[in-house]
Amino acid sequence: MIDKVKGNYDKAFENVVRLRIMSILMVNEQFDFNSFKELLDVTDGNLASHLRTLENQGYIQVEKSFVGRKPQTNYSATLTGKTAFQEHLDFLENLISQNKT
Repeated sequence: MIDKVKGNYDKAFENVVRLRIMSILMVNEQFDFNSFKELLDVTDGNLASHLRTLENQGYIQVEKSFVGRKPQTNYSATLTGKTAFQEHLDFLENLISQNKT
């Protein structure tokens, strides 16, 4: 039945951390590394790995800067990422709708 569901299932969003990252970026123009880490309650390495995966897919972009003397890394969703995420959400919503009894 999955073949008949409208939308695109995207394996990039199978992981709950990546799903949450994209959810945050869909409603925020940008979000910084430390805020992600605090909100998602994940380690630096775990978060960096998931962010890198989304960046490699072209779903997010990275901007590094300094605030005073401290480095700051901000992330934002690309148009490609927003589109892919919305299509993934559409797929899930359609899957749920088609399987309601």
